[in-house]
Amino acid sequence: MSSFQEKYRQIIQRRSDFSSLKREVNGYPLAYFDGPGGTQIPRQVMDAMNRYYETCNANAHGYFITTIESDRMIHETREEAAIFFNAEGPQTISFGANMTTLAYSLSKAIGRVLKPGDEILITQLDHEANRGPWLSLEELGVVVKEIQMKEDGTLDYGDLEQNINNRTRLVAIGLASNALGTVNQIELVRHLTKKAGAWLLADAVHFVPHFPIDVQALDVDFMLCSAYKFYGPHVGLLYSREGLLDQLPTDHLRTQHHEAPYKIETGTLNHAAIAGVKGAIDYISTFGGGTDLRSKLFSGMEAIAAYEHELAKMLFYGLKEIDGITLYGPSIEVTPRAPTLSFTVEGKTPPEVCLLLDKQGILAWDGHFYAIRPVEVLGLLDKGGLVRVGISLYNTIEEVERLLDALQTISTK
Repeated sequence: MSSFQEKYRQIIQRRSDFSSLKREVNGYPLAYFDGPGGTQIPRQVMDAMNRYYETCNANAHGYFITTIESDRMIHETREEAAIFFNAEGPQTISFGANMTTLAYSLSKAIGRVLKPGDEILITQLDHEANRGPWLSLEELGVVVKEIQMKEDGTLDYGDLEQNINNRTRLVAIGLASNALGTVNQIELVRHLTKKAGAWLLADAVHFVPHFPIDVQALDVDFMLCSAYKFYGPHVGLLYSREGLLDQLPTDHLRTQHHEAPYKIETGTLNHAAIAGVKGAIDYISTFGGGTDLRSKLFSGMEAIAAYEHELAKMLFYGLKEIDGITLYGPSIEVTPRAPTLSFTVEGKTPPEVCLLLDKQGILAWDGHFYAIRPVEVLGLLDKGGLVRVGISLYNTIEEVERLLDALQTISTK
């Protein structure tokens, strides 16, 4: 056993939790490098969802056992999500169909308290889900400004400083880029927003699967993420600083609770999926140590992050050695950096590369990954975009070697 395998034996052994890793195509076991678009789900999460369906499938807010148990499960999931994010409490955690839907609901509410001429800052680096909802407010007379991205895939913080002012009401920024792996300097952004008296919203969809998260340390006003990126089902989560959501006129029926965290949760939630969110958080905690859930979650994510970074380094330097491959985004030596790598192969479009990889059971994404603006800024949108591969906790050295061997062959054909 190599020193790497010895060091990370606990994580490597957990591959057996993922039934999907047993699947083969064309005689190859599937190697899932598509994690940035959504991770595989361990049986523990599926068991939690099945248990809900088998024992207490019911709507909320009744006075019989299955509805009471449903309410309790949803509240317990809020409690665990708050601990996962180190939020003030369950009253700060709202659920939705996905991050994009929650972002639009939040943007509509915020739009109602803004005036024509008020300004919002977005970035060229962001996923469209953290751009489109804010750009839609231009029809109300809100001025939306765009912070530029540099050629190396990092934000131009000088451009941010020049554009933020006393008319700025919100800065919407990603914690990590799902296209280029860039992790933004959120402490600097928070400093600038405080000086301007503006709210700070963080898109943490690509950050939460790869790093410990602490919304109080980050000092954000809002944070959005998606459970299907951290080994859970398709559920969106919104953190709102305590008391802040209650100040916003959200869309809601008069039959809803009119206070946080419920007031932005339109309609009946996906209860079984929320049970899966709790299952995913519980699963992550099993990788850590300590006497309380927060310690287990924090140390568990530290262990996962260290493992993923080691594999990403192997992949990064392996890709650099292959003629014809051009990498985009920051160096892997820039820390922190998400374990997501995007590149092009000379003479082949990204769809062609991904189809060739698929024949060998290697799953990779092509295109813009809904981060259409950074791909456009790089001048690659009309060329098919990028090939993207991401490391998740179930990936291995052997899979990285398979990927590099396949790309070496593809690049020379």
